[in-house]
Amino acid sequence: MILESGHWTSELLTLEPLNLQLMTYNYAYPRPMVTVDIIYINNGKILLIKRLKEPYKEYWALPGGFVDEHEDLEQAAHRELMEETNLKAETLSQFKTYGTPHRDPRGHCISVVFNTINNKEVKAIAGDDAKELAWFSLDDLPELAFDHKVIIEDYIEVRYNCRDANSESLS
Repeated sequence: MILESGHWTSELLTLEPLNLQLMTYNYAYPRPMVTVDIIYINNGKILLIKRLKEPYKEYWALPGGFVDEHEDLEQAAHRELMEETNLKAETLSQFKTYGTPHRDPRGHCISVVFNTINNKEVKAIAGDDAKELAWFSLDDLPELAFDHKVIIEDYIEVRYNCRDANSESLS
């Protein structure tokens, strides 16, 4: 469906050589972008990357990035973790979703945050958008990009105070 002169229309695309037809949709309304962030805890410390590019160049951040079109959220989290840290997570659990407008200066981004805990020795190597990386104590974090401080504080509260990630309080 395409909005033309105030009316929705649709357009069929044929993909060769499979001869598949897909309906494409175009909306006259802006849409948020989707990102993933990963909380990776190893031996009680959290892995952070120093951003190589703007926005927040030189700031510390959770590993993560944009979800590619037709990419599963968990696959995107595994891919971003590998690209930025050269680490594989055996399991990633969806922690919480953040979508406050203006949390990212590039536009409205909705971030699905995943987490993993690993107590085995790992060798992380900075790559892609990560200039460097380091392990930080959860009670001694550097200045963070985006709303990552809020995300980590929420994680600490849920993980160590047993509050449900989607509830406002225990009551």
